[in-house]
Amino acid sequence: MAQSDSLPTGNVTTGSSTSPKTRLMDDPIPAFRFRVEIDGIIEAGFTECKGLGFRWKVMQVKEGGVNSYVHQLPERVEYSKITLKRGVALSTALWEWCRQGMYDGCVVRRNVSIILFDRVGEEIIEVKRWDLQGAYPVNWKGANLKADSKRVAIETLELAHHGMTLNEG
Repeated sequence: MAQSDSLPTGNVTTGSSTSPKTRLMDDPIPAFRFRVEIDGIIEAGFTECKGLGFRWKVMQVKEGGVNSYVHQLPERVEYSKITLKRGVALSTALWEWCRQGMYDGCVVRRNVSIILFDRVGEEIIEVKRWDLQGAYPVNWKGANLKADSKRVAIETLELAHHGMTLNEG
C-alpha cells in the first residue's frame, strides 16, 4: 500500500473535553462485544455471528487478438448469508419470525443491525454497525440435546438479505 493510501494512524479521542479517552486507531477491535438488533429491538443475546461479507461475480471476456490477458469485468454483488447462534431462550419471537411464510411463501423481511462495540477507558462505545436490508430467516436449527452434557443449549438462525451497509460509530 502506498504511503498516501495508508490508513490513518494516531489516536482517537472520545468522551467529554474534560476527560478524553484515547485508543490507537490501528489497534484491533475485539470480536466478542457485539449485539444484534432486529427492527431496532434487541430480542436476544447472540454468542456468535458469522458470514458478514460480499463478493463480486466476475465475467471473463476473451477478446480476439488479445492473448496476453482475459478481461475480468464485474457483474453482480452476492451477499453471504449471516449465521447467528444464541442460547435457547424463553422468548418465542424469533421462532415465530422463522415460521412466518412457511405455508404461503410470504416471508417477513426485517432490517437487522450487527453492532460491534469497544471499550475506551471506562466507556463502551459503538465502533461499527453493519445494517442488513430486507433480511429474513432461511434456516433454523434447534439445540443439540444430550443428557450428560453441561453445555448451554444453542440454536442457530441463518438469514438471507438484500444488501449491507457499514456505518462507523
